[in-house]
Amino acid sequence: MQPPTNRIMPPLTADDFRRRARARLTLQPSQIELRAPNAAPAPSPSDFDLNPGLEHEIDLPNPARPAAVLVPVVARDPLTVLFTLRTAHLPSHAGQVSFPGGKIDAGDENAIATALREAEEEIELARHLVEPIGFLDTYRTSTGYSVAPLVGLIAADHKARANPDEVADIFEVPLSFLMDRNNIALNARMWLGRERQFYAYTYQTRYIWGATAGILNNMHHRLFGE
Repeated sequence: MQPPTNRIMPPLTADDFRRRARARLTLQPSQIELRAPNAAPAPSPSDFDLNPGLEHEIDLPNPARPAAVLVPVVARDPLTVLFTLRTAHLPSHAGQVSFPGGKIDAGDENAIATALREAEEEIELARHLVEPIGFLDTYRTSTGYSVAPLVGLIAADHKARANPDEVADIFEVPLSFLMDRNNIALNARMWLGRERQFYAYTYQTRYIWGATAGILNNMHHRLFGE
């Protein structure tokens, strides 16, 4: 099953992307956990959007554990998005495609610091090569995290190298492919005894799904939605 098609994203330069993203993203991550007791959650993208009721069937921490990821847009011509492939031995999301990121530590000044620190640790991406642009909507995961996605422009001459303890591979996908609504699918698989739906992209041999695809879907909505 495919979502409705949409217009294809026009070609963008790094300057075009910077202007659009700065106008449409936020300087601080949205705070989805700050709400009155028993009130409905503030609207935000999540693993539960396509699976209503799932959040009541699993044991979620309250509040969700704060995390941040870097959504690295590489200033190539054309623009690309950088991804990591997690190693097979990790305790969570092993072997999945993801963005560099992780839990917000007590020593991190803010979510920007977390995203940049994790990118440095996972792929040796030097902080001075990352231009933070703004945050997408905070994303809630079925594994109990509240993820702040920081969009950043990355210098085309960066020398990312995988930390073998966490990252099996690094690759890039054209931004135009990811922002074309014809390329996002709704897939499903069994999880905890029920069918779970999720967004997914297939680019060549790469399969991008779950929270990573959900964040990309939100990126399209925030940057190119009408």
